[in-house]
Amino acid sequence: MSVPDYMQCAEDHQTVLVVVQPVGIVPEDQFFKIYKRIASVSQVSIRDSQRLLYIRYRHHYLPENNEWGDFQTHRKVVGLISITTCASAKEWPQTAERFHGQKEVYSSTLYDSRLLVFGLQGEITEQQRTDVAFYPNFEECSDVEKRVEDFVESIFIVLESKRLDRATDKSGDKIPLLCVPFEKKDFVGLDTDSRHYKKRCQGRMRKHVGDLCLQAGMLQDALVHYHMAVELLRGVNDFLWLGAALEGLCSASVIFHYPGGTAGKTAGRKPSISQPADAGKRHRPGAQEVLIDPGALTANGISADTSTEIGRAKNCLSPEDIIEKYKEAISYYGKYKNAGVIELEACVKAVRVLAIQKRAREASEFLQNAVYINLGQLSEEEKIQRYSILSELYELIGFHRKSAFFKRVAAMQCVAPTIPEPGWRACYKLLLETLPGYSLSLDPKDFSKGTHRGWAAVQMRLLHELVYASRRMGNPGLSVRHLSFLLQTMLDFLSDQEKKEVTQSLENYTSKCPGGMEVITLPDGLKLPPVPFTKLPIVRSVRLLNLPVSLRPHKVKGLLGQNMSTASPFIYSPIIMHNRGEERCKKIDFQWVQGDVCEVQLMVYNPMPYELRVENMGLLTSGVEFESLPAALSLPAESGLYPVTLVGVPRTAGNITVNGYHTSVFGVTSDCLLEGLVGVKTGGCLVEVIPSLPRLQLSTSLPRSAHTAQPMSKEELSSTVSVQLFNGEMQQLTITLENIGSEGIETLELTSKTVSTKEKVFGEFLSWELEDALSHLPLKPGQAVTLAVSIKVKLDFSGQENLLQDLNDDGISVTGLPISSPLRQVLKPRPETKPVSSESGMLRTCGCLRGRNGQSDRVEVLRVTCSTIVRPPARVVAALCYLWKPEEPFSLLCESSGEKTALILNVQMCCQTKSALVYFCVNLTFLESIYRKRNNLWDLSQFRKIIT
Repeated sequence: MSVPDYMQCAEDHQTVLVVVQPVGIVPEDQFFKIYKRIASVSQVSIRDSQRLLYIRYRHHYLPENNEWGDFQTHRKVVGLISITTCASAKEWPQTAERFHGQKEVYSSTLYDSRLLVFGLQGEITEQQRTDVAFYPNFEECSDVEKRVEDFVESIFIVLESKRLDRATDKSGDKIPLLCVPFEKKDFVGLDTDSRHYKKRCQGRMRKHVGDLCLQAGMLQDALVHYHMAVELLRGVNDFLWLGAALEGLCSASVIFHYPGGTAGKTAGRKPSISQPADAGKRHRPGAQEVLIDPGALTANGISADTSTEIGRAKNCLSPEDIIEKYKEAISYYGKYKNAGVIELEACVKAVRVLAIQKRAREASEFLQNAVYINLGQLSEEEKIQRYSILSELYELIGFHRKSAFFKRVAAMQCVAPTIPEPGWRACYKLLLETLPGYSLSLDPKDFSKGTHRGWAAVQMRLLHELVYASRRMGNPGLSVRHLSFLLQTMLDFLSDQEKKEVTQSLENYTSKCPGGMEVITLPDGLKLPPVPFTKLPIVRSVRLLNLPVSLRPHKVKGLLGQNMSTASPFIYSPIIMHNRGEERCKKIDFQWVQGDVCEVQLMVYNPMPYELRVENMGLLTSGVEFESLPAALSLPAESGLYPVTLVGVPRTAGNITVNGYHTSVFGVTSDCLLEGLVGVKTGGCLVEVIPSLPRLQLSTSLPRSAHTAQPMSKEELSSTVSVQLFNGEMQQLTITLENIGSEGIETLELTSKTVSTKEKVFGEFLSWELEDALSHLPLKPGQAVTLAVSIKVKLDFSGQENLLQDLNDDGISVTGLPISSPLRQVLKPRPETKPVSSESGMLRTCGCLRGRNGQSDRVEVLRVTCSTIVRPPARVVAALCYLWKPEEPFSLLCESSGEKTALILNVQMCCQTKSALVYFCVNLTFLESIYRKRNNLWDLSQFRKIIT
């Protein structure tokens, strides 16, 4: 026997072997369909008995293994079921002859056989034969299972007769010597009458009878016969059969302790020892009675107290003794070179028992012994099967890494150089099965949960082997997926040279088959998830940007909006409010506009040792229709944080969510979601998109100002133009309004505001007519309208309390200033080193301005320059005003230049209106209020009396 059955377990010793084979040409799918139905009859309850007969089916069995049937009866083929197709009566004789030839192969051990014929109709099918069943086709065969049960019962009758024949003592009869195939030549010429020889024959026969009792469902008698065989064979040093007797004793004890089986089968086996104790006596008088109390078993079939169990069933081994006897049996098998298969199978059976007992370390010792068992020259297929079974057994005891190791060895054996046609598909499949053992998953999400698990060097080696195997399979898409996974998950463990090599290989593969984000489904149903390149480049922050100031939308404050109440009539719910609060936290407080370009800023950096080219980088959004405008960038090697702005245009209104971004790197397209990025800071990803708004461009006939004024509120947009006018001068300003958006402009409002600064006060000087402009509304996209605005300068300097705030209590000197250029002339301060003259002089200059009444008003300007010598200045100013023109009103204007302050007294001449008197009173009252606040430095009451 050269080929071991790696699927064997201890409970297989109580089964009978039935071979199911096709005769002639039978469709493979139909054969296995019938085979599956036959194999469903795995145990049969014997009529008029409490015993069960267990059947083990095989569709392929080597005849040379059948020669070991005397050594262990469960290896003997006792039943044959043949399946054939026969289309006509002419083919029937040939089919029947083939069936008989098939029976001849196992004739030495066969108890009974059956032939199932499909497709034959006519007189032949009407013949009543017990060994042949006819069916019109593969669908109309409802009684297949019933016929198999009858067939098994016939096998049991033969089995029971043989058991009774061998177990009954016949005085005077000579017991034959049972042998294994390689022993027959060793017993030629031995003395058959010696006591040693007879004890050998008795011991082997006792062991054989124990096997028959175990198959016949008589566990008690089997235990007794095994114990007797062990004593007889130990006395004659028959080690090979002693090992078989010990293994049989272990198998019977395992069946007792673990009725559910040790092979991991879902259907548990019923214990067959609950029959009355006299059942065995009825078949073999004088049999030793074994008292076994089923109540001593716990729920899982293992006694809580081993010593108590042994006391109740003295012939049944304890769970601990089972393993010891297995070790002893295996040591005896190891003495025989030709018993390597038996030794290996015994190791496998012991491992399965230890797996149930959860004794992983001892099980690993048995497996380590099995690895070094020499089975001679094995074929490559047998080597693959051996390593695969070793892997499964290591997995069974929880040694996942060792299991992965042997599975990888099996994978490499599939493509060994000695194989003419390497099995790359089988190699690839086995390599995939090794991934869990090395803590490796093909889902990139498992690598973003925390620290790296497993040995990175081993994992990279395995991934490289997957890439190579998939390429040899002729599937470049798989190679791209595995290479992308290697680059994404193992980037931190790759050296600079390895990064270059991997990326070069990836570019070579993607030139033939670009990588994408689709799920790859393998033939066996396994799905490979997409691998987005979230590390090429690495993104550290994502921030949604507000629109430019000129494009930001603002709500129009209407009467309805001011009066609306924010209160809600619905009952408060904390759950709803909690969810709304989370939504508000994610939502950004500004809006985007439909049809306008929106921006998202990413801070990225390149971890590669060379320049990284990112092509077709854009945004991934949901909620509204969004047109992403792709960008291409080139990041320098190992760059720091680098800002990248991605843009797009929302085409519909609603709430838009920025889910992530997409890239194309090394020919692989990736969709990178924000939720899958590690350590990314984001200020929110939900923003409201409002419907498209009109866009109005304003241009004027005036030049732009060099100084830009700050807007008074966020609703205002500052655009400053410059104009220089004299007081009373008038100029026409043309404003052009153009609709540069995609929506029509339906309303137009124009208002003006007077802006006051510290130095200057502007009065009302703008006027316009909107009727002509409004007549062109609605203003369609691309259309423009002009508006004329009249500017008439009329300065009013009265009523300003802050004009003299910065006036210092200094001395004065008076000089003249031409009125023709009061705003353009640069006021040069007098040098401080120049002595101040005690005599003051005044210079009058005159100019003409056209008033409203068409008359010319003369304006004289008196400039009073204050120095730091004479005090107090206010008294001097008042005196100058009174002495210069006591009968005419005056106004004050404050100018600053360096460290000195000037008072310009505009004295209106020939003013016959009453407004001149009003100006005078206001100014005089203003002077009085200002200087009363300065600690009453002087009193103007007398001065007012003089003036009035």
